[in-house]
Amino acid sequence: MAITVSLVALFGLVLFFLLRSRTLGAGAAFIAAGFGFFLASTGAAKPINTLAASLIETVTNL
Repeated sequence: MAITVSLVALFGLVLFFLLRSRTLGAGAAFIAAGFGFFLASTGAAKPINTLAASLIETVTNL
């Protein structure tokens, strides 16, 4: 679990700087996919899924 959390932090930090510098390309896509993969295996996955489901439901009810 400690390794997963540190990889999430690493990918999140790299993704933040890539987006901030507007350097979007194959590297940014790889970092984003890696960030999502490691984030899904943490305890944050359930709240993120709940939030996404709530947002989708809200948009469909508009």
